[in-house]
Amino acid sequence: MAEDTTTAASQASYRIDSTLASWIREIRLLISLGMLQPKPIRRYQGRVDGPPAAAGVAKWLRTELGLGIDAIESMADLCEKCGQYILVIDLPGDGASAVDDDLAAAVVSLTGDPGRRRSTAAHELGHLVLGDEYSTDIEVSASREEREDMVDAFAAELLLPVEAVERARNSNRSTRSILVELAAKYRASWSLTLRQARTAEAITSHEEKKLRTCLPTLAEFRDSVGWAPQPDLDSIRVPPTFAHAVMTAYRLGHITGSRALELMHGQLNSPADLPPRSEDGAP
Repeated sequence: MAEDTTTAASQASYRIDSTLASWIREIRLLISLGMLQPKPIRRYQGRVDGPPAAAGVAKWLRTELGLGIDAIESMADLCEKCGQYILVIDLPGDGASAVDDDLAAAVVSLTGDPGRRRSTAAHELGHLVLGDEYSTDIEVSASREEREDMVDAFAAELLLPVEAVERARNSNRSTRSILVELAAKYRASWSLTLRQARTAEAITSHEEKKLRTCLPTLAEFRDSVGWAPQPDLDSIRVPPTFAHAVMTAYRLGHITGSRALELMHGQLNSPADLPPRSEDGAP
């Protein structure tokens, strides 16, 4: 049984890695056609020696992007601004990322709830911004587990700033209702929200354990913010400028309709969804 589980995990990892390699080739294709111009990769130049420092890098990045403590509307868009292209895939697992010379790419699994997908995307962006095990940006003596803890701290602070939790504490509502609203507003997973609440000292370790067993329902999440937010990294499978580059390449006749649909990875499903081509008289 353990061997079967290991084999399944290895197969899932292989499929994700293979998809990532293919995704990088697709990005390279559009670059070679002159349809896509990636933004420079954002990397933190300072030293990161632990989770608090990694969380500080997330605050730095938020400042760089002019986010303050606002909720991130689209992780695909934010990652793209940092030079990383994210593809959402319908495969088991979580995600993976890589840097190929001046190009950064990542894949995120569609499985799991939207909060988990956003956490995975933020985690993969953390590997890019902080530097991974092949970089000297993260403390070189740190173990892989310690490195992952740093990246997790970055992802948590990026998605739900501790300051946002601290400000929300001033409300006279119950702690749980405040945290449910924060999780919904910032579209963060429940576990990540509780982690940030602990960091903000808004809850004790005992309260955290109790809250982990009392998961909010979908109705609670939606009702706490007026049923407004839509899931992130769901119907959107490829980054905005990548999608635009595919459509431009198709209009200009650089790629076929079937290839355009392949590159859109399910975001468009039919030739009827494609725009008119230049030879059809489109401007």
